[in-house]
Amino acid sequence: MDSRRVRATAPSDLPRHWLDDVPAGGAHAATWRLRVRMADRPGTLARVAIRLADLECNILGLAVLPVPGGVLDEIVIRPATGLSRAQLVRAVEEEDCECLGVTDADVRELVDSSAAGLAAAGRVVADPDALADAVRDVLAADLVTVVPSAEANPARTEGGHRATFATGEGQVLVARRLWAPFLRQELARAEALLGLLAAVEANVSGPTIATCADGATVVLREARPADARALSALHGRCSTRTLFRRYGIEERTVPRPQLHRLLVPPRGISVVAVCGRDVVALGRLIPEPGGEVVDAAEVSVLVEDAWQRNGLGTAMLRRLAVLAAARGHRELVARCSAENDEIRRTALRAGLSPAPDPGEQGVLRIGLRP
Repeated sequence: MDSRRVRATAPSDLPRHWLDDVPAGGAHAATWRLRVRMADRPGTLARVAIRLADLECNILGLAVLPVPGGVLDEIVIRPATGLSRAQLVRAVEEEDCECLGVTDADVRELVDSSAAGLAAAGRVVADPDALADAVRDVLAADLVTVVPSAEANPARTEGGHRATFATGEGQVLVARRLWAPFLRQELARAEALLGLLAAVEANVSGPTIATCADGATVVLREARPADARALSALHGRCSTRTLFRRYGIEERTVPRPQLHRLLVPPRGISVVAVCGRDVVALGRLIPEPGGEVVDAAEVSVLVEDAWQRNGLGTAMLRRLAVLAAARGHRELVARCSAENDEIRRTALRAGLSPAPDPGEQGVLRIGLRP
């Protein structure tokens, strides 16, 4: 945690390192964010602005947040060279206002909260691993960590300087900030961000349309138990060669319990391609065994003979890659025999980058993100 981020107190109780504070200025111009609690009366903010002007501080940004018993103004300033934080706090409190916190800021943060939240959401959609950093930016927090739900201890608020957010994956984000307590409005922004990302993830898992090379369209959607009969019919229409390349067996009849596992794999997801009432292709993602965060997922695709070489396998693999990335996987693992490199060629057509696993023959690893 940045030792420069400190919480202001009354002048008589200023921490020693505030009294010895290094003045603003130097090789790089300083930018500070301060939070000031004041009475909601006309002229109060004007007096504070005049006092800052007297100190030769340049106000770069201002946000007013209503709080019980008044308002809290967040002011971003460029302080005069030589001004210390302790001097700034004393000047503000001489106007009968309470300075709740002062911390370093960045001029790149000078965007409205809505724009900042949308930008943070965009980063997480592109890279799910950026979630903790995005929440930290939205909250202007010192630190955001990811812990298992059992270790979150949400009742421990540390005087408002600690907050927790469930991610819906058995994990919790824990945010901490030393320089000022979190406000309800800030926590609401973080909750809105997480809600938006949950909606995006749900939408990613929703149905989508794929157009084949011959112009035929199919619906790609998550498989469900009710697809058992259609999936059984798919296997019955596949040639023994197709089934052998996919499963290593030539049996067309699939027992009903096995059909259920194909449609609803434990810990994984199956996607079907539907044309009318027929299931014409099946794709599956199965996370590889590992800890709480599984980087790789095994991918497999079965396409009915009559639909092969029509772009459907490519569309299925591309869709599975999108779903895998949304679930936080970094790569796909595909198994193929030496005489069958169709999965490699399909991955290339899907815009992916397959590479042989140097440690295991017959295995392709397909990176999803750099």
